[in-house]
Amino acid sequence: MKKRLTWIALLGAFAIILGAFGAHGLKEKVSPEALESYETGVKYLVYHVLLLLFVNTFSGFNNQVKKRLSLIFFIGLLFFSGSIFLISLGIVSAKSIWFITPFGGLLLIIGWLMMAYHFASAKEENK
Repeated sequence: MKKRLTWIALLGAFAIILGAFGAHGLKEKVSPEALESYETGVKYLVYHVLLLLFVNTFSGFNNQVKKRLSLIFFIGLLFFSGSIFLISLGIVSAKSIWFITPFGGLLLIIGWLMMAYHFASAKEENK
């Protein structure tokens, strides 16, 4: 788990770097629409870094569930935010990777649904 938390912290730092780059380095270089898309990618990255921190520190999940959820969210972020960054920066065309962004979004949704399942199926503790 120490390794996952380290990667999550580094991903959080990377998200802030990408956000600062977008806010200060892209305004004059890309269209307002591309900048808005880029910012969406950063927002989803930050939100899910926080979620990954929660998942990996929540005592109600065993290590197998933490690993599974982390993997789904990491891959979802790579595909969702990563493809948005590539498209927004003009590195690839949206037409060439049109299926990657929604697939990443689908993985993020699946991760959230898996989390909901684990919460719903957890035994209540009587206090």
